[in-house]
Amino acid sequence: MKIQVLLSFILLSSLALTAQTKEKVKDSLPLITLEEVQLIGIRANEDTPVTFSNITKRELAPRNLGQDIPILLNYLPAVVTTSDAGAGIGYTGIRVRGSDATRVNVTINGIPYNDSESQGTFWVNLPDFTSSVDQIQLQRGVGTSTNGSAAFGASLNLETSASVSKPFAAFSASIGSFNSSKKSVQFSTGQLKDHFTFSGRLSQIQSDGYVDRASSNLKSYFFQGTFQDENTLIKALFFGGHEVTYQSWFGLDAVTLEKDRRSNPAGAIYDLTGNLTGFYENQVDDYTQDHFQFHWNEKIDAFWNFSVGLNYTYGRGFYEEYNDLWYTKNISFGPEISYEYLQISTNNTFENPVNETENSSQKWLDNQYYVFTLGLNYQDEDTTLNFGGLASRYVGDHFGVLLWGQQIGASLPNHRFYENQGIKTEGSFFAKLTHNLNGVWNAFLDLQIRGLNYNVRGEIAGPSNFEVSDQFLFFNPKAGLTYALSDSQKFYFSYAKAQREPNRTDYENGTPKPEKLNDFELGWRIKKQGIKAQANVYWMDYKDQLVLTGALDAVGAPIRQNVGQSRRIGIEVEAQWQLLDQFIWKPNFALSNNQNLDFYFKRDGVLTPLNNTNLAYSPKFIAGNAFIYAPTTNFQIGLLSKYVGEQYMGNIDSENSLLDAYFVSDISAVWTWQPKYGFESIQWSVLINNVFNAQYESNGYFYTYDDSWSDPGQITTIEGSGYYPQAGINFLTGVTVRF
Repeated sequence: MKIQVLLSFILLSSLALTAQTKEKVKDSLPLITLEEVQLIGIRANEDTPVTFSNITKRELAPRNLGQDIPILLNYLPAVVTTSDAGAGIGYTGIRVRGSDATRVNVTINGIPYNDSESQGTFWVNLPDFTSSVDQIQLQRGVGTSTNGSAAFGASLNLETSASVSKPFAAFSASIGSFNSSKKSVQFSTGQLKDHFTFSGRLSQIQSDGYVDRASSNLKSYFFQGTFQDENTLIKALFFGGHEVTYQSWFGLDAVTLEKDRRSNPAGAIYDLTGNLTGFYENQVDDYTQDHFQFHWNEKIDAFWNFSVGLNYTYGRGFYEEYNDLWYTKNISFGPEISYEYLQISTNNTFENPVNETENSSQKWLDNQYYVFTLGLNYQDEDTTLNFGGLASRYVGDHFGVLLWGQQIGASLPNHRFYENQGIKTEGSFFAKLTHNLNGVWNAFLDLQIRGLNYNVRGEIAGPSNFEVSDQFLFFNPKAGLTYALSDSQKFYFSYAKAQREPNRTDYENGTPKPEKLNDFELGWRIKKQGIKAQANVYWMDYKDQLVLTGALDAVGAPIRQNVGQSRRIGIEVEAQWQLLDQFIWKPNFALSNNQNLDFYFKRDGVLTPLNNTNLAYSPKFIAGNAFIYAPTTNFQIGLLSKYVGEQYMGNIDSENSLLDAYFVSDISAVWTWQPKYGFESIQWSVLINNVFNAQYESNGYFYTYDDSWSDPGQITTIEGSGYYPQAGINFLTGVTVRF
């Protein structure tokens, strides 16, 4: 009942306000293109009191040679990226302000991309998607209300390619280190009969990876049809990808890292005495994901416009693994070889009953995601009003299949040894108001209500029953002020509250609670000839934050736990200076303090207060820098550098969990030739990654366990860690021919 009253209040207040502002018909209104209508409610602009960075397709183009979107965003403030295979192709990850990808809200044309259950974003399922993106906005902190789960570190919204009036065709090809290659074909019909446009892309990316056998074979497509007249834009989009990657999510212990940093333990096969005899050929992750989107954007009059979005996503695939008898019994001590785990009967055909076996299995996810979004926007010279709503339903089928076993008796091939289903439904609504108070002050109010149900029924591998039945209703208010000191300088202050639900892995590992965050942002922006800069400070106060423990589950997913109180405080600065006509300098840095408050840890069987400890995966200092030299409009060369300070991989400040600081630099060059005949343009790009050949690890894991067997009656806490090595100096080079 309270929620209904609140919704009614928001709606009536908004209608009353627009009725008043409608009376003031203005001679001049900001120009809003139909392409922007679907995102105007969730994107920030210079009058929005949040911290954000915009990245255009043109800025990404020189380095768009096959690496994933997180790697291409590496040089933004407070961003840390990593690659399982070590070379930026395959499984990649991003953290912003110390928050991992599950806490970064990602939307594509306003449609949530985060997986509903894991809350992660898997760019490997959309290879070469950068080639179909026009612009990206990264909002750090809570940001403005958006569709999908709340942003606890950042929100990343992507707008796909706009329709173009002239027809074109383009072919791109690149090659590089580790047998990496990319092939892509793009086309557009241009505008047909003044209203219709059709465009598309087909891509394939392959790489052996820096890490041994960390190969990737990635295929993707993107097709779009549009209809547009003066007031209407209708888009139908079909895009997706198929990835086959050899597993490389196991990492390396410190000893192996020192001896052979390219080693990969995945798929290892041993004889009964522990001698390595080879590797399982099909130790792969194999997944297909298809997206179907429909968007209708409409201008009602000079003040009002609306947008409707529909989405259907279908994903299906598995990861396959070989469970070796010797390795499991002597190294991992896991249950994967037991008949109980595989849910098969003891084999009594031998003299001694057999209840364990080497085997190969597949673990499947078959899921469907339905989304409906609605946006209604009003704008005059002084006031902008945005309404947005979302309704979604996710259905995920999880099951395991036994492909082969050495001694499985009468078990049938493709025997299912577990299956469960997760269903998540969600509904949300937001109303945003931006109002120019007196020509100098702008007020911002953003109110969001989000409700969801999450239910899981069935068994997980083990076997063990896994049931979840949880409901959440979150109210997330945001408010702020922007002050225009002059035409070129603005200050802003904002407060935002965010709340979010646990993910599937959290439920599998305990009884988690939802998280709460209060985010305060204070910033300054300047934009005038030759310089563009912004600086901001933030205070993010968490309750029951689900922090990364450093440990991983069987598929490399990070394990989290609730902590009572935690806090992130920091300052971020980024700038762009046109120092000379041909020279641009783009520095940025982020300095932060990230702490658990009054943290407790059970060491050697005794609960011990550790007071304030560092939050896992949260370096105190991150800096990026770019020197760009462009002597002509057709040639550009840049030196890009990134420094990431040391960070703990756990929350107990153990020296064994420390990930060393690293500094890497890339050289990027692009040359464009526009011949008089035959081609519209020919572009040649070169990217030399890690030009100084730094030996570094950008990610890792940390775990503890209690040993009560070595010394009966005594509990000893054992610590362990693993690392994900990144490639030394390597290169990519490519050519794009546009007709």
